[in-house]
Amino acid sequence: MFGDLSFSHILILVLVLVLVFGARRIPEIGSSIGQGIREFKRSLKDVTDDRPEPRSMQPPASTPAPPLPTSGDPKRLSQ
Repeated sequence: MFGDLSFSHILILVLVLVLVFGARRIPEIGSSIGQGIREFKRSLKDVTDDRPEPRSMQPPASTPAPPLPTSGDPKRLSQ
């Protein structure tokens, strides 16, 4: 696709860019594109880090149940 792009073609493209955007704006455009690429990579990394890890197939550890109250009357929530 870009195999036929020679030095003269690149020079013409740069000249057109300078005429359209101006010499001062081209570094600003380049830095904003670079910052956008960094933000995109950071967001992709955050998305892949937020995935839950697969759980192992081990059964849950058994804990003994707390003893039940031995008083005769049940506790009432309201009086």
